[in-house]
Amino acid sequence: MLNRVILIGRLTRDPELRYLQNGTAVASFTLAVDRKYNKEETDFIDIVAWRQLAEHCANYLSKGRLVAVEGRLQIRSYEDKEGQKRKSAQVVADDVRFLDKGTSSAKTTASANPLNDDWEALGREVSRDEIDIVENQRDDEIPF
Repeated sequence: MLNRVILIGRLTRDPELRYLQNGTAVASFTLAVDRKYNKEETDFIDIVAWRQLAEHCANYLSKGRLVAVEGRLQIRSYEDKEGQKRKSAQVVADDVRFLDKGTSSAKTTASANPLNDDWEALGREVSRDEIDIVENQRDDEIPF
């Protein structure tokens, strides 16, 4: 049996972090995911993250951020206030990848976020002085 979900989308709001009585962190947020063939249709999928992943999401994610979520689909049954039986679907995240840099108003900093890449250097021109040139190398040697 297999229950795996992989989603790429944008957060519709900042993650909501709370702690259970035993101290376990839980973060919840909603992901807006466009449909592949009809960009005008969007699915809004509830995501829940636990423990350290929940704290990372709450600290480093904000509304509008692009993320990839990998996890499992969970269906819960409950009774509403009128006594009607209802079902709710959500994805329990095992991994959340930050796919964009975020904005300057985002809560991320280079020292606090180990996933922060040096995006500013991407695509810049490189001078010859910055390149290590290996000379007088035999053909059968590998330079690394």
